[in-house]
Amino acid sequence: MLEKEFQFYLNNQKELVEKFEGKHIVIIGEEVIGVYDTEEDAFNDASSKHELGTFLIQLCEAGDDSYTQVFHTRVAFV
Repeated sequence: MLEKEFQFYLNNQKELVEKFEGKHIVIIGEEVIGVYDTEEDAFNDASSKHELGTFLIQLCEAGDDSYTQVFHTRVAFV
């Protein structure tokens, strides 16, 4: 489940930040396939070309704060 993509990001974070700091990058395997200003743009373009679950969208920033994610849902349990 995208471990390869995330490990690629971690292994290459310094170089990727030098090239794409502040951008959202899309990674498949060990390749950056897109660079975007917003997460929404990255998702819309990548999902139009690739199956969901086959790519990683990563904010390209130094440190580990950029890969700590919080997910929200509208699901309500009653």
